[in-house]
Amino acid sequence: MPQEIDSVFEHGGEGVGLFRTEYLYLSKDSLPTEEEHYQVYKSIAERLHPKPIVIRTLDIGGDKFLENYHRDEQLNPAMGLRAIRFCFREKEIFKTQLKGIIRASKEFNNIKILIPMVSGIKEINETKKIIDECEKELNINSKTPLGIMIEIPSAAILSDIFAQKVDFLSIGTNDLIQYTLAIDRLNQDVTYLYEPAHPAVLRLIATTVKSAKDNGITVNMCGEMAGEVLYTPILVAMGIDALSMNPVAIPFIKEIICNLTLFESKAILDDIMKFEDCKTIESYLKEKMHKKFKDFSFIF
Repeated sequence: MPQEIDSVFEHGGEGVGLFRTEYLYLSKDSLPTEEEHYQVYKSIAERLHPKPIVIRTLDIGGDKFLENYHRDEQLNPAMGLRAIRFCFREKEIFKTQLKGIIRASKEFNNIKILIPMVSGIKEINETKKIIDECEKELNINSKTPLGIMIEIPSAAILSDIFAQKVDFLSIGTNDLIQYTLAIDRLNQDVTYLYEPAHPAVLRLIATTVKSAKDNGITVNMCGEMAGEVLYTPILVAMGIDALSMNPVAIPFIKEIICNLTLFESKAILDDIMKFEDCKTIESYLKEKMHKKFKDFSFIF
């Protein structure tokens, strides 16, 4: 949220890797206007400039809902009408937000657009079409970088194709883990199955990173995994360009990165990619991290 910007600077952040826009909708009784969107994005971009701000378009559904919009009819909201699917259904709501972003981006070139819940190429093409419509109606050519979230297995598998169509990729680990392992991360009965170090999850992340590198674009990561020191060595070794996390985690992650060589990190990654189960991977990571950072109180 805008009031968290000071914390980003205080903890040494290099921008905002994921600006969640849902609060603009959930904190009031009426839908935000184009002008309201514009003023919020403009003020944040101005404060951060020239550091980047990645604005995720409305990700409603799942565990967050707008009043009177398709809440009751969904049996499985996490896999239903949410994020970009909702925006396509409610195109005018989507266009109102995009126009606010485009106007702010025209003034400050540090804004990027991030589309959540992409599962196929059709969604990328449709989004580009709607952005073009918005720019024509505004008579603005903002050239705002467009990225997509990789949080569905199909998106990771097809990331080599997607990487040719967008300016950057952002791996959303919370949902990627949930959908890959077929668990509801809000269901207490199966939370023990929520494993960031699961070999399938790591392979999808590695596939996505390779796709980005092969196509000359950047790949970022957001979600809880990005801010957990245990996984920092393997994420660095894979080639993640930027990690987005709660500001208070930044100094700890930086400390790990500054005290590990790329050679050390790649050696750890090479080893764990041979393991068959997440428990073995986590035990190995803890052993390596404890040995390397035994004097660092925040590791364990």
